[in-house]
Amino acid sequence: MRSRALTALILGAASLPLPACGFHPLYETSAGHIDVQEKLKQIYVAGIPDRFGQVLRLALQQQMSGAGPENPTGYTLKANGYVSQESIDIHSDNTSGRVRATGHAHWQLWTVGLAPKFLAEGDATTLDGMNNTFEEYFAQSLNTETLQNRVARTLADIVTQQVAIWFETHAPAPIAQKRRPVYYQMPNAIPNSSQQQPVQGVGEDGLPALATGRNDPNADENDPDMQ
Repeated sequence: MRSRALTALILGAASLPLPACGFHPLYETSAGHIDVQEKLKQIYVAGIPDRFGQVLRLALQQQMSGAGPENPTGYTLKANGYVSQESIDIHSDNTSGRVRATGHAHWQLWTVGLAPKFLAEGDATTLDGMNNTFEEYFAQSLNTETLQNRVARTLADIVTQQVAIWFETHAPAPIAQKRRPVYYQMPNAIPNSSQQQPVQGVGEDGLPALATGRNDPNADENDPDMQ
């Protein structure tokens, strides 16, 4: 009997609401909470240059509007993004079996009006990769395009979540720390002059491209923080 009474007591306590926990769904629409989804639908995503920027903008528009029609009249989201790639799994013939991609995006949220007001900003980062198929150039091109689309969708999902959290809490989103540019001399390169030796910037892992077989020898040139 005591066992049954204890079980009934535990089940009864588990069914009670927990008002003191302080947690609620991000997209909750109950009284006392703003309709975050409706706020997201009011965001106009400004144009982003380059092919990857177009893919990222489309992914952001899809994430912001959700399943319903958008009404981008209240806010403007200004974003930029890029993907840096580096070769890993280097073989004895100097080919690579794997490409690692790092996607970055920076966003700023502004009001719409004659004098737009800056509201918030944040950064998003994601990692992805693909296997190389040197024998099939067409397949490699499709894999590269699929990889960039996947990175863009992941970045758009992270950015949308950060903006939604800001609408709900006004808490600042993560901001990437600006790195000091680091360069290494290229001893095998022909000097530009008698007093200037060619140098190479570091990539995501802090190493120059020639030390790792990275596809892009100037990875940091794509970083808007390094301009």
